[in-house]
Amino acid sequence: MLLNPQGSEVASSAASNAPAAAATPAPDDAVGAADSIRDAVTQHSMTVGEIINKLDAIGFTVGSTRISVWSALLVFMVIAATIIFARIGSRLAHSMFNRLTRLSPTQQVLGEKLLTLIVWAVAILMAIDVLGINLTALTVFSGAFGLAIGFGLQKTFGNLIAGIILLMDRSIKPGDVIAVSDQAGNSTFGQIRKIGIRAVSVTTRDRREYLIPNEQLMINQVENWSYSSKVVRIQVPVGVSYNADIKLAEELMMQAAKEAKRVLETPPPSAWLDSYGDSSVNFVIQCWIDDPEEGVGNVRSEVLKNLWWLFKEHDVEIPFPQRDINLRGNEQFEHLIAAIAQRMEKRDDALPPRKSEE
Repeated sequence: MLLNPQGSEVASSAASNAPAAAATPAPDDAVGAADSIRDAVTQHSMTVGEIINKLDAIGFTVGSTRISVWSALLVFMVIAATIIFARIGSRLAHSMFNRLTRLSPTQQVLGEKLLTLIVWAVAILMAIDVLGINLTALTVFSGAFGLAIGFGLQKTFGNLIAGIILLMDRSIKPGDVIAVSDQAGNSTFGQIRKIGIRAVSVTTRDRREYLIPNEQLMINQVENWSYSSKVVRIQVPVGVSYNADIKLAEELMMQAAKEAKRVLETPPPSAWLDSYGDSSVNFVIQCWIDDPEEGVGNVRSEVLKNLWWLFKEHDVEIPFPQRDINLRGNEQFEHLIAAIAQRMEKRDDALPPRKSEE
């Protein structure tokens, strides 16, 4: 048998190039489940399968990873389905805990938030599993991306954990009345309507809503009017004249407080003599209410209105500022009086005489 030397060279070169061609792997798809989902859809519908193949043919390759229009569309659909699933699960959790009447409002909110976190975590893990995402494609950016997310969401996670701790120790719960201050330092009070993931919603009597970050309520001092009890004391300052009958005035103050609708009978109202002022004897009426969320200014106004008519009926004088001026005589003061008298005389002499009446 004769062998062609040139043929042997061609065969040897082909054999040597074969391993090199086999050593070049096909680029991996960024979404590992894209191919399997495409094949499964193609088996059920050829028309839809052809559309998916055309979308999959449009793409580009970055390193060893291929990104196509079909892969991007699949990621978008899965993310949308994940968000919808998580929100529906959160609403179902909210509805379920609202039906559990045995739980307190704080326990309901805490259970709802924990279940919402679990729903979101399961939804995200399911999305990653469905997509079969090749996480090695993100190894180049994972360090910088994770660092940026850590710094960006540091306050968010801090407020989230702070909200859960506030609900667990029940120091602040929905329905509580707390004192708040605005940026100008003006203090007011409001009722907690909602404890969210990031902030607590507090509504004041003038319908202003303050969003206070949960972390601030953890590290700052908070004045909670209804932490252990909703019974709150209101102080109403009142002044009477020094000539008034103090005992009678005190009895009228007690009567005015008892006639107010929201003032409690127990503990009973009281009137304390606070101080002796410049023009009045100052009292403070102490009365108690158990619904501070309805406001305190209206109770104070009602007590003062009742007291006004009682004072009028019993002739108890409400004082106003009075000043006594004492002028000491000296040489300069006497000269001033003489100069004024001379000026008045000159003015009278300059006036024409009046005609006598007939």
